[in-house]
Amino acid sequence: MIALKRRLRAALLCAAPLTLIAAAPAPAPRLDRDAILARQYGNDADWYRDRIPLFDSSDATLDAVYYYRWQVFRAHQRDLGAKGFISTEFLNDVGWQREPYASLNDATAFHINEGRWLRDRRFADDYINFLYLDGGNDRHFSESIADAVWGRYLVDHDRDGAVRLLPAMRLVYGLWDDRFDFTKGLYWIEPLLDATEYTISSIDASGGKDGFRGGDAFRPSINSFQYANAMAISRLSALAGDTATAADYAARAERLRGRVLDALWSDRFGHFIDRYKVSNDHVKYWDQIRGRELVGYLPWTFGLIGADAKFDRAWTHILSTNELAGPAGLRTTEPSYQYYMRQYRYDAATALRECQWNGPVWPFQTTQVLTGLANRLHAGPDGTIGRGDYLRLLRQYARMHYQGDRLDLEEDYDPATGKPIVGLPRSHHYFHSGFDDLVISGLAGITPQPGDSVVVDPLLPAKNRARDRLRWFAAQDVPYHGRLLSVVYDEDGRRYRGGAGLRVYVDGALAASRPTLGKLVVPVAAKANPPVDRPIAQSISLVRTDYPKPSASSGTDPERLHQGIDGRVWFMPELPNGWDSTGAAQDEWFAVDFGKPVTLGRGEVSFFAGGAFGAPDSYRLEYRVDGAWRPLDTRGAAPRANATDTLTWQPVRTDAIRLAIRKPQGKQVRLAELKLF
Repeated sequence: MIALKRRLRAALLCAAPLTLIAAAPAPAPRLDRDAILARQYGNDADWYRDRIPLFDSSDATLDAVYYYRWQVFRAHQRDLGAKGFISTEFLNDVGWQREPYASLNDATAFHINEGRWLRDRRFADDYINFLYLDGGNDRHFSESIADAVWGRYLVDHDRDGAVRLLPAMRLVYGLWDDRFDFTKGLYWIEPLLDATEYTISSIDASGGKDGFRGGDAFRPSINSFQYANAMAISRLSALAGDTATAADYAARAERLRGRVLDALWSDRFGHFIDRYKVSNDHVKYWDQIRGRELVGYLPWTFGLIGADAKFDRAWTHILSTNELAGPAGLRTTEPSYQYYMRQYRYDAATALRECQWNGPVWPFQTTQVLTGLANRLHAGPDGTIGRGDYLRLLRQYARMHYQGDRLDLEEDYDPATGKPIVGLPRSHHYFHSGFDDLVISGLAGITPQPGDSVVVDPLLPAKNRARDRLRWFAAQDVPYHGRLLSVVYDEDGRRYRGGAGLRVYVDGALAASRPTLGKLVVPVAAKANPPVDRPIAQSISLVRTDYPKPSASSGTDPERLHQGIDGRVWFMPELPNGWDSTGAAQDEWFAVDFGKPVTLGRGEVSFFAGGAFGAPDSYRLEYRVDGAWRPLDTRGAAPRANATDTLTWQPVRTDAIRLAIRKPQGKQVRLAELKLF
């Protein structure tokens, strides 16, 4: 009988590996937050301290790129004043952005997917409000924004914040009927408006002569986006108690899914492909394009497919060096294509090469493919492709962020060399991709759920062979359903001293563990999020001719003056941003005229330092009353380089503020931003 009891106990343990709850809480191992952030960000560590999850692993490159990508996120936050924060795609202005905000809707899903993992919910919250309540989702490009909002809800569990946007989501979804072919049951789009100019469909539709415009096609991209958006609207409608709308959009999504799997899958190529919407002398309506493209993986990225043997053969193409697997990254088109890597477009001002999708590696689509691969691997066992491949491709993508020993992600790359192709000033620290989400939800395996649980399934091979080995990792203080998760994997228990294997902590207490890699389903009781704090900067200038207006003692170029109060703060030396002093005197000033009396009690001052620029020796704030300048009695830190200093004072009523600066010897100053609240 005793032997039988032992066998039964062993059988139960083997049969239930998915949820292992610790008998007694144990404290989580703690990474040294202050030391890590000081090492990564120097003086600017304050911005990150209470916002980002920490990450540590046995791969120093993954760690460095993880923290760099939060720096990119921080740099691309633009404060619009009363409209809150948005994320930008380019650090500087481009001609096709939405004025006066510098917004573009094609990169939005990446921004939200990254920002949902911040403990400070304001950035994603403001941005989503701007997209749906202020016209930010202008459909300039194809988009999956409703799906990204659903993904954000899965992390923060803020039901009210998500469902209140449903009317706008349904409106935008319906507007896409202008790209819907009701006879085919599929959406179509011009590749340029898919943010992927010079694809096979557009080049071939021109007879190989061009490809910037044209090439309208039924593409896996827009159809996958619209499937995911419909599912998001359905799920959010169910949360709101609107069962009729939930059923309607679920049915739309299922019809679209069926058409994609039936019409856009090519048995000949073993891949999802475009079909032409256009007919001309070169291409015919409904014909398939004549090659594979990386865009064919988007049905996995947006949940149309999980683990399915019929379609899994597509994954062989990113493993083949003769197909989509370039030596330095994933090609957007295979080298067998007639016009592979032919350069058609050059920047008129510099003669440098412009963006194309006929072979170059794009972080944009690499992110989508890795997200799709993570979805595939989380859906079922390894097959044609496995977890070791995910880690290898993530590492390859991480290396692409480096220019020598300097971190600077650009627009696109040569798949043979890994060197940037475009090289235009706008390309530095380009934010049309993701990475930290790939680490948190992919590598660390934190898979958000709508209910009171989280699935943790790290994408590391169970055998953890030497060539694709990651000996340890920790993702610490990841916000989830109002709580903080930490996921720790330690191959032998020596790194974090909490035991070998995989452990999940909720609010610092051990919630689940297993001695080996694998899946854990962890109960997480949702907790209300703290309210979002929204101080409004009154100094932000969006329209250069309107108030507030800047002026200065020197460096009076209007554009550089405007950059001192345009709501953008970054300290990247590749792209100058802010007001530069140019005078010979040691004392300079920068002023903001509000055009009317306002009440102010706080300020944020950000100075860039490097090269010819240094942090001020000292500065003070003055306010104007009846035409006379008076000193403000401020409390705050001494001037710091490449950081944001916060100053407070007893509130005053004034129509202008002046920042008086004492320059360091032999240096000018660059004011990245002056914000006044």
